[in-house]
Amino acid sequence: MSCDRTLRIGPIEVDFPVVQAPLSGYSDSPMRTIARRLSAPYVVAEAMLDHFVLDVAKGRKASRYLRVTDEERPCGAQLLGAVPEPMAAAAGRLAESGFDVIDLNFACPVKKVLGRLRGGYLLGQPQIALDIVARVRDAVPPEVPVTVKMRRGLDDTEPSRDDFFAVFDGAFRLGVAAITVHGRTVKQKYLGKSSWEFIREVKRRAAHHTVLGSGDLLSAEACLRMLRETGVDGVAAARGAIGNPWIFQHARLLAAGRPFSPPSLHQQREVIAEHYRLAEQTYGPRRCTRLMRKFGIKYARLHPQAEDVRAAFVQAADPQQWHAVLRTWYAEDLPGRLPPKETLEQ
Repeated sequence: MSCDRTLRIGPIEVDFPVVQAPLSGYSDSPMRTIARRLSAPYVVAEAMLDHFVLDVAKGRKASRYLRVTDEERPCGAQLLGAVPEPMAAAAGRLAESGFDVIDLNFACPVKKVLGRLRGGYLLGQPQIALDIVARVRDAVPPEVPVTVKMRRGLDDTEPSRDDFFAVFDGAFRLGVAAITVHGRTVKQKYLGKSSWEFIREVKRRAAHHTVLGSGDLLSAEACLRMLRETGVDGVAAARGAIGNPWIFQHARLLAAGRPFSPPSLHQQREVIAEHYRLAEQTYGPRRCTRLMRKFGIKYARLHPQAEDVRAAFVQAADPQQWHAVLRTWYAEDLPGRLPPKETLEQ
């Protein structure tokens, strides 16, 4: 299919409508850098708590999270909180730190987050959610877009649907540049199917506003299918991009009617080694290997001997063992593969 539609997030023009969604515990600076190098047109950092943003000291910890490099741009920062005032102050600091977009998380379904009145909880509190939007929009410079991430409600009840649209319509009235809608409810968490029918309905309702879709975008084909079937302006790939940063390149080629070959083992080795180098630079050698295991597990899905490679990454306990996995399992330049459907669904 042709993807000639324009995706604009405020003044930011994104050259392709398949972007990287924020991923808690994953979309740090190394992952974002790798994604941008492999054709992701726009990336968003993992959610940060408002109090963390305000309290984190200057120095190494701040540089890990409150920093965006030129190579990552355009790059958004996602913010999580419950009270308008600290959310606004934190948004201002993130804008000062150089993030191009401030994204408000009204979607997270994690029990601990909901228990602290954050994330998806706010979909049941339209007045508080809209107060946060208004305060944040006033706190950041007008040239910095504010966006919102939502699920399709707390649950499938009619009051929940009404609250969703109260937040959705109200946020656009208050000047948000775009809203990403995940097709599951908060109650669903990550179980069951994402309702693309609901996303299509939302886009029809907001014909002149920028709406992105999310949920079940586990392959390049799925990304293009959501664009075609729902009419959204863009789609935000989350889990489908973990360990497969080639998904953005694949989607571009597929949209242009050109063939895509999964990366060979040497191509994979080069990217995995560079991802590790960036992570070591960010976190230091002592922490890096443990933090990179979750990525190694996902990268292994593209290897023809996925289970063995997965086990090898899990067992790697230091940089020497990590690089030994690459020397052992990626020595011969065999053809790679796309992640099998069953591993994506898991």
